[in-house]
Amino acid sequence: MTARELIVEADGGSRGNPGPAGYGAVVLDPATGETLAEAAEYIGVATNNVAEYKGLIAGLKAARELFPDAAVHVRMDSKLVVEQMSGRWKIKHPDMKPLAAEAGRVYPAGQVRYEWIPRERNKHADRLANEAMDAGKQGRQWQPADSSGSFAARDAAAARAAAAPPPSGPPGDATAGAARARAALTGTGAGRSTGTGTGGSGHAGQSDDALFPADEAVAAQARASLAAAGTAERESAAAARSGSGLAEASGDFEAEAAAEGHAGHDGRGRTHAPAAEAPPAQGWTGPDMGAPATFVLLRHGETALTPEKRFSGSGGTDPELSAAGLRQAEAVAAALAARGTIQEIVSSPLTRCRQTAETVAARLGLSVRIEEGLRETDFGAWEGLTFAEVRDRHAEDLDAWLASPKAEPTGGGESFATVARRVAATRDRLTAAHAGRTVLLVTHVTPIKTLIRLALGAPPESLFRMELSAASLSAVAYYADGNASVRLLNDTAHLR
Repeated sequence: MTARELIVEADGGSRGNPGPAGYGAVVLDPATGETLAEAAEYIGVATNNVAEYKGLIAGLKAARELFPDAAVHVRMDSKLVVEQMSGRWKIKHPDMKPLAAEAGRVYPAGQVRYEWIPRERNKHADRLANEAMDAGKQGRQWQPADSSGSFAARDAAAARAAAAPPPSGPPGDATAGAARARAALTGTGAGRSTGTGTGGSGHAGQSDDALFPADEAVAAQARASLAAAGTAERESAAAARSGSGLAEASGDFEAEAAAEGHAGHDGRGRTHAPAAEAPPAQGWTGPDMGAPATFVLLRHGETALTPEKRFSGSGGTDPELSAAGLRQAEAVAAALAARGTIQEIVSSPLTRCRQTAETVAARLGLSVRIEEGLRETDFGAWEGLTFAEVRDRHAEDLDAWLASPKAEPTGGGESFATVARRVAATRDRLTAAHAGRTVLLVTHVTPIKTLIRLALGAPPESLFRMELSAASLSAVAYYADGNASVRLLNDTAHLR
């Protein structure tokens, strides 16, 4: 007699990675496609991988309750879970080992086979996971009644639920500063600002030429945006407690990992400030925060490794600028000279940054100070390799690195957590030393993206969603109360 066959599709997600997480699983009849069972649960704060494993366990248990002797075909869009449960990849992460062991005990060995499927073919389980996370956001657990209507209609509803709401408060990663500003300001006013720009100003009506000077008009706009700090403060406090200072970044390797989907599931990898009732708008009164310390962030020009998208950190060959990189350095020097706002220059100690900084300094008539904290990540054994080469040679280590900010590259490189702590300490030291001044920081992809992420209070995976070209300009202003305003991101107009 042929054993009964079942299909289990499972998924899990985290809105923050780690962040509020949930899983979904469905048991299907392989002949008819009929849904035999569904399972979903909000599991609190967890990573994507933990949620995916819990979804797998729930799906297998649901199948066992129906037919303990069934041959089970598991389909998931998590390459990590599929490869580890198939025995092709080792399980090193301490959080994954007990979950994998639990999944392996649900059915006897050899009774379950695993298949990776694209995310678009795992919509049912994905929808259930989102429903569970939505229920958790409302302070309750998922119930079967949450999953109603046709599959197509439910998938559309899940997509809408996963979409990010508009920003609800100002940027910044200084909770205490936000609290002081909120206490001092009497109202939110009408002109709330997110303080972020992509190739443009974070304040309406401000021209590109006004991005760098720290004048009183800009300070007034920043004070206005601080009036909405109440909404963001609670999220900042929660992020601080859960270790949100850990940053993910791709170094001089541009994040092909984003295309692999390792930075969170679609829209689920975002965190949003909890809703809060804004106080009545009563004007723009409040203390004068003064002129901020404005950091103009310049990524170095190209090296021979840059166009090939190879990992190039602080543990490799320390390459020089290529001919193209030297031309880029001259172009950005001319652009900064035309603006006339840079007062000091600070550079990473690595050769490509020093060459870029010295080119600018020669045009501006300034000296260059070296800051060790601005160096790039040490990528260990991955230095000089492409993403595909690392995937071929160190797949398990790469998956762990993409999944956790505490994971180190193969061979003892720096974790994202280590880099974030170093960059944050450097930021604090430089802002204290350069209050009210405009300083050019010549550095690398990871430090720049980390500074932007921390200023926005964004989750770690946001670094995989930023484009940062060679010789590009970004800018962040830091105010006396600890708040920050992103003025510019990845400006490359000077290279055209």
